[in-house]
Amino acid sequence: MPEILLGDKTYACADGESVLEALTRGGESVPSSCRSGVCQTCLLRAVDGQVPEASQKGLKDTLRARGYFLACQCVPHQSMRVEHPGTDAGRLVATVRAITPLNREIVSVALECPGMGDYRAGQFINVFKDERLSRSYSLASAPALDPHLTLHVRKVSQGRVSGWIHESLQVGDQVAVSRPLGECFYMLSDPDQPLLLLGTGSGLAPLYGILRDALRQGHRGPIRLYHGSRHKDGLYLVDELRALAYRHATVHYHPCVSREAPTGDLRHGRVLDVALNDQPRVAGWRTFLCGHPDMVQSAKKRLYLAGAALKDIYADAFIRSAA
Repeated sequence: MPEILLGDKTYACADGESVLEALTRGGESVPSSCRSGVCQTCLLRAVDGQVPEASQKGLKDTLRARGYFLACQCVPHQSMRVEHPGTDAGRLVATVRAITPLNREIVSVALECPGMGDYRAGQFINVFKDERLSRSYSLASAPALDPHLTLHVRKVSQGRVSGWIHESLQVGDQVAVSRPLGECFYMLSDPDQPLLLLGTGSGLAPLYGILRDALRQGHRGPIRLYHGSRHKDGLYLVDELRALAYRHATVHYHPCVSREAPTGDLRHGRVLDVALNDQPRVAGWRTFLCGHPDMVQSAKKRLYLAGAALKDIYADAFIRSAA
């Protein structure tokens, strides 16, 4: 049975168990979020021992060469000595420039981070509450349009990071963040291709960035954005999106509520049902899905059955039910 050595402690790793599972089972605090090898929050460095190739998939060559790996994807076949990463593994310092309520559950957090460099609207960053605890948040900002990184953070019951952001974080505070990650962003590969954007709750964040970035890049095809909430007060940026649709004839904004009678231009029903009722066949459409994991998984399947090519279905992998 392989052993994992971290600091002055040793943890047994059962057959088929990941390093992350072995360490957390042993009481070690290791940052983690998606546990599927995408968010790269659980990054560790191997000081000694062989690193399985699969655990370095998606990492930069410079990190792989120095022994960094994803603990959630590392199922070791021999003992390893590991250590937590330093700030040189991708953490940056950002300064909070604004915290603005968007509705009763969601705030917009603007961050200034000079070292961030290039990013794409719709990607995500990890925000660290402390050395071990972090959560992933998608970027609502577009680098060519907005001066700061912008996150939409929903307060989750007993959420240790979202609660800290809502209740304790102040303008002027400095926070540790990761470099941008994720592949859910717009590219001007076919400017006439129809775009379908589906989001629930704070899943609007990446879609808001993607929509504005697509328009900035000169997208000419129709863009349909469906944003859903159970109740009207769960919607936000409604006026901004209505104004955007008014200015651009190709943009169609559909706010949806599923548990109350709609008024005005609100649509009744779940976003996926409303969208497919409007557009039963989506062959040739590029789709972006962001929000509750159940909605995202269901949408992937139903959009594929409605004709969307798998290569044209982009999804935010990070919106979690608890943060």
